[in-house]
Amino acid sequence: MEQLIIDLLSQNVVFIVAAVVIILTIFRGVRIVPQSQKFVVERFGRLHAVLGPGINFIIPFLDNVAHKISILERQLPNASQDAITKDNVLVQIDTSVFYRILEPEKTVYRIRDVDGAIATTVAGIVRAEIGKMDLDEVQSNRSQLISRIQESVEDAVDDWGIEVTRAEILDVNLDQATRDAMLQQLNAERARRAQVTEAEGQKRSVELAADAELYAAEQTAKARRIEAEAEAYATEVVAKAIKENGIEAAQYQVALKQVESLTALGQGEGKQTIVVPAQALEAFGDAFKLLKGAK
Repeated sequence: MEQLIIDLLSQNVVFIVAAVVIILTIFRGVRIVPQSQKFVVERFGRLHAVLGPGINFIIPFLDNVAHKISILERQLPNASQDAITKDNVLVQIDTSVFYRILEPEKTVYRIRDVDGAIATTVAGIVRAEIGKMDLDEVQSNRSQLISRIQESVEDAVDDWGIEVTRAEILDVNLDQATRDAMLQQLNAERARRAQVTEAEGQKRSVELAADAELYAAEQTAKARRIEAEAEAYATEVVAKAIKENGIEAAQYQVALKQVESLTALGQGEGKQTIVVPAQALEAFGDAFKLLKGAK
């Protein structure tokens, strides 16, 4: 039995070898690329093709998958670097960068340590951008600073086939002396604002008082104008009566005023003695005569 098997193998060795070669050739010629990766294929040591996700075919023994590159988004380790602002303040900036590889054929043949290269590039750009801004601008315009850093990093790594998806400034740290100085400045600014608010309140109070006085003066002037108009109207009526009735109307008005004055004097508070001159008695008489005559 064993001899029979040996004879069969010796007679069909060529076919067996051929079958093994065919199977191996099929196995090496078919490449299934996952969705999250790209394969870089070399032919005789040179770049030949980049295989995308799915089933791909290559020439066995001539083509070789040299690099399997993940195209998922990556995050660099959080980095901290010192920088000096435009107004000579030392700050410590904590940054975080996210990126992904778009063109692996550029990445594998142009840069060796991708993470280290990007981290070094980010550190240099952060220091350069911080040096263009004052400390107040760094703290108040953080979103603008992040945009400028991301744009600069994208321009720097474009030749590496990399896309920077996001760059973040996690924190801006200051030394204790700078913090104390900023706290003093903040307290001084609060005191100044309080004084300004108080001064504005006093100014508003004076303005309201002036408006009230102006309104009172306007009302007084308005009352005087009405009184003057009334007096003018009364004078006009008297003048018209004199014109129509002669001197007797004038005498009547004078006598009536004298009577009203004496009456008001007699109605004063307390007990007093009133000495009435003879002219006054004559005025009473004239008034009664005129009144009687008017009737």
